[in-house]
Amino acid sequence: MNNQQIVNKLWKLSDVLRDDGITYQDYVTELTYLLFLKMSKETGAEKDIPPGYRWDVLRAKSGIDLKKFYSELLQHLGEETSGRIQEIYLGSSTSIDEPKNLEKIIKSIDALDWFSAREEGLGNLYEGLLEKNANEKKSGAGQYFTPRPLIDVMVKLVDPQPGERCNDPAAGTFGFMISASQHVRELTDNYFSLSEDEARFQVNEAFTGIELVHGTHRLALMNAMLHNINGEIALGDTLSPLGKRFKDYDVILTNPPFGTKKGGERAKREDFTFETSNKQLNFLQHIYRSLKRGGRAAVVLPDNVLFANGDGQRIRQDLMNKCNLHTILRMPTGIFYAQGVKTNVLFFDRGKTDYGNTEGVWFYDLRSDMPSFGKRTPLTRAHFASFINAYRAEDRSQVDDDRWSYISREDIAAKDDSLDLGLKGVTEEDFDLDTFDPVLAVQEVSQQLHQALEALDGLTELLKQDA
Repeated sequence: MNNQQIVNKLWKLSDVLRDDGITYQDYVTELTYLLFLKMSKETGAEKDIPPGYRWDVLRAKSGIDLKKFYSELLQHLGEETSGRIQEIYLGSSTSIDEPKNLEKIIKSIDALDWFSAREEGLGNLYEGLLEKNANEKKSGAGQYFTPRPLIDVMVKLVDPQPGERCNDPAAGTFGFMISASQHVRELTDNYFSLSEDEARFQVNEAFTGIELVHGTHRLALMNAMLHNINGEIALGDTLSPLGKRFKDYDVILTNPPFGTKKGGERAKREDFTFETSNKQLNFLQHIYRSLKRGGRAAVVLPDNVLFANGDGQRIRQDLMNKCNLHTILRMPTGIFYAQGVKTNVLFFDRGKTDYGNTEGVWFYDLRSDMPSFGKRTPLTRAHFASFINAYRAEDRSQVDDDRWSYISREDIAAKDDSLDLGLKGVTEEDFDLDTFDPVLAVQEVSQQLHQALEALDGLTELLKQDA
């Protein structure tokens, strides 16, 4: 039995909990609690779990005794342990009311082919579960999960190296940092070519992140642990004062959340030069400010960041001054949880000075004349092949590809510093009844309305300044 088959069996167990009113996201969280104990047993890593709260003790119980003990176990591991165990179980509780359902899940987990799972990698098994959850529209988890082909391409092109400090300020389930870790492992023969101290740095310090949502933070911790990554994953808001201490990185890879910061939320960052309610613009400020000199980043951002007026324009000017914004990939639609959201990947390097680092930007149009991506047409690494060739070309001006174009800094300035450029043809967005979801349709309209209101706010701000 391979990992995909195991993932399908584990996911099928969610049917058992429907009568308990448990959501897909709650189910993945419950699985995380249980899989941590089972995987700790399978890998011989139970030493940090108190003997009375290990997998075999839980498995031996049934009925009401099982339910009571499971609740006690969650509380004990969240309050009386330390390190990763406490981080994963902190504030945990169960949503499973029926003891028979809990018992069935435990027995089903215990009966899986764990030899095959270990052979393929327990981390890969867990990531498969997270991807399954992300692809389930009703779970709402897609916003925390960037498609793996896109992550791998971004990591491949940014090319993290041994000894570099890498960070994701909107970590989600930690996919970017796991891919970055695997990239460095491939470069170093699974760290065997490194010294003991260098290998220790890679495991304990090289890959870090911040995640705001407690439940998603728990999934990130589990994912990191199963991929042998012990770097800090902070629980908190990057756009609050907490984010100020996360700086001087060699590499940043991220897909920040979309939306507007509402009043009454956490304290704002006083170190930002430009004050805006737009989350993506604030994340962009954080990212280029937290890169060290010569550091590099790849960031997924929606279209509105490319054309927003007012502070949006000033932030783009600051970005192009402080960094060499050398490449923008115009992404196709349909690859994220809200299918109508149009996104881009910005690639930039922090300059040695703070002025005039961008001389021009190369654009790759992967949006025009492309299929509508979704379950029927999944995004794969093969779709990025031509872009990768253009990105890596020794002489980019010699690339023969209609999707590839260059726009100078002067021409960008003449367009009010808009970066909503580089699209060549017509974007195909087929309406498909089989994949249509009214909730996602409302999200799409809301996003488009949000972008229009931001543009209007920017125009109003400019008119006030002129007055």
